[in-house]
Amino acid sequence: MRIVVTGGAGFIGSNLVDALLEDGHTVTVVDNLSTGKFENLLNVKEAARQNRFFFLQVDIRDSALQAAFKGKDQDVVIHLAAQCDVRVSVRDPLEDADINILGTINVLKTAVENGVRRFINTSSGGCVYGEPEVIPVGEDAPRRPDSPYGVSKGVAEEYIRYFQRCKGLSYCTLALANVYGPRQNPFGEAGVVAIFAGKMLNGQAPYIYGDGKQTRDFIYVGDVVEAYRASLRRGEGEFLNIGTGTETSVNQLFQMMAEIVGFEGEPLYAPPREGELRRIALDCRRAGKVLGWKPKVDLREGLTRTVEWYRESLSRTRG
Repeated sequence: MRIVVTGGAGFIGSNLVDALLEDGHTVTVVDNLSTGKFENLLNVKEAARQNRFFFLQVDIRDSALQAAFKGKDQDVVIHLAAQCDVRVSVRDPLEDADINILGTINVLKTAVENGVRRFINTSSGGCVYGEPEVIPVGEDAPRRPDSPYGVSKGVAEEYIRYFQRCKGLSYCTLALANVYGPRQNPFGEAGVVAIFAGKMLNGQAPYIYGDGKQTRDFIYVGDVVEAYRASLRRGEGEFLNIGTGTETSVNQLFQMMAEIVGFEGEPLYAPPREGELRRIALDCRRAGKVLGWKPKVDLREGLTRTVEWYRESLSRTRG
């Protein structure tokens, strides 16, 4: 297939791009590099020589986005580009809506105008539901987001459904839990793993906001990549949770990472942050039925792989 990946230089996007190229697809990455890094795409050199990889540095809100589509016969868009920090959305809901709603509309409109048949969207399983009444939370649960970020993701989803009904666009949305793994940056809720790793490997105590008893559903990036690969041909019109169904408190995460790193200090505690949930975990059984997907990497194994990546990255930086 010929696939456009918005946000493809980011943490999740670049891991996905590697897998898509390995599968033999042709990939065009669209990224403004505001949080993504071109160095995340160092594995693409051979594909670029084969004219199977292209990069366009442009904002998804810009009319220059046309260059990723016009005359290129793209088959699929995988939409990852977003403002994904809850704190930023609370501080500046206009900017959050501009990127996550208007940006998504521009991608949708441009894709449809250029004959794209399928759109794979990314939503937030950790934010669109708000505080769930039942855990793990399923896709049929009420969506009552407690942050502008969660609201903007929900509104974007309605626009995607409009494009399906009225423009004939095939789509599938993956609602991700808290993704972690190699190349992760400290932005967004799941950035806690990156922050903890960076601090601990430097012998510094990380901050925990609140009492640390708040829970998240942490899922390894490699498992998320497998969900996107499965959604290329399955999941028509579906909104699917992608997570593990397991709650892990931030205190538990700290202890597990401290053991892996060999860090003997204690965390520092700070006041909780506005807009962040108390508890969340996602029921992912529907993704199993529809995509034939399930998570394979348990938390300790995934954290071990992630810490090792950061350790090697830190070693390279220090020379």
